[in-house]
Amino acid sequence: MEKIFFEVLSSEKSIKEIKASVAECGFDEYDAIIAYLSSDARKAVQTLCSQLVKRKKVHEQECERMLMMYRYENELKRKGFKWIAGIDEVGRGPLIGPVVAAAVILDDETDYFGIDDSKKLTAEKRAQFHAKIIQNAVGYGIGMASHDEIDEINILNATKLAMKRAVEALKKSVAPEYLLIDALKLDDIPIKQLNIIKGDEKSASIAAASIVAKVTRDALMQTIHEAYPHYGFNTNMGYGTDLHYDGIRKYGVTPFHRKSFLKNFK
Repeated sequence: MEKIFFEVLSSEKSIKEIKASVAECGFDEYDAIIAYLSSDARKAVQTLCSQLVKRKKVHEQECERMLMMYRYENELKRKGFKWIAGIDEVGRGPLIGPVVAAAVILDDETDYFGIDDSKKLTAEKRAQFHAKIIQNAVGYGIGMASHDEIDEINILNATKLAMKRAVEALKKSVAPEYLLIDALKLDDIPIKQLNIIKGDEKSASIAAASIVAKVTRDALMQTIHEAYPHYGFNTNMGYGTDLHYDGIRKYGVTPFHRKSFLKNFK
């Protein structure tokens, strides 16, 4: 790399050519690149140099975050646990549709760099991670509790039910030895577990589960939207937006609405 960049600068390559060369380099080469660029007096090169310094810092911070995202999994593996499942749910707040949970055991070979709470990712990023998880994870399971079940047993119990169903679905491919659960505790499941507040921000496995659950539920809401297009389900995913409430006032509730969530609606 040093020889390449010495030749780039000594031959006074254009800014465009320098940027093209930089684009082909990894973060581990940035220190050497910055050292060479710092001797080029051109303003555009100095600007590029500053940009590389910032990119390197952001990347280093992300690397530190990723180490923290795997701290629970790594600690449990050091204790001898092999199949560690992350569990999370999506859909506790919407006025319509099921609550969806997922249980995911990530593999050790795939690069999940950048994984995070599904709410913090763009739809494009969620789709990319979802495809990677579905294709490469050791195993995953999806569980749901319907709008009727939510009305019957309340949203908290329905959420736990969906999580239990996700674990049962996961067991069909691989039996988890330990559960990392976002916030909740599943008392009647005979598997060791740890409930983690804001777990989707602190555990890669729980983050993966949040992604699988959200992509699954969003697709379901898109299907409901196609049948009932006046409520904006394709954008609000069933949450109580103005468009959603206006739709209820004008067209009434759908068969998928949670009646217990609309008791005080006028």
